[in-house]
Amino acid sequence: MPHRNKPNPTKQYKLKANKSGRRAEGVAILFLRLKGYRILARNLRLPQGEIDVVARRGGVLVFVEVKYRADIGRAQDAVRARQWHRIARAAAQFVNAQPRLHGLRWRFDVMAMAPYHWPQHRRNVWRAS
Repeated sequence: MPHRNKPNPTKQYKLKANKSGRRAEGVAILFLRLKGYRILARNLRLPQGEIDVVARRGGVLVFVEVKYRADIGRAQDAVRARQWHRIARAAAQFVNAQPRLHGLRWRFDVMAMAPYHWPQHRRNVWRAS
């Protein structure tokens, strides 16, 4: 009798969450573009950390963390200080490699999303020290 692999519920959950996250990032990018932001990078993976969206509007460089949850309130509060520190380190690495971005102000935002809700763009939710 051949051995059959049983579906791994944890793996299926992660795949579904990853797909939802990518879709949420796409919506966030569209939302930001409609608000006049220029997207510089998406799903940026650096040795120091990961940044969902890097955008620019005028003289401000914006690092956006996109969170998708079943509840909009939980999505808004999903980013903790430890994650912000990793994002800030990745942001510094990204900017150091891009001389044209030197001298711009930085801002760290959250784009919170949930089913049947408009995206909630929370600006300047964290400050790097």
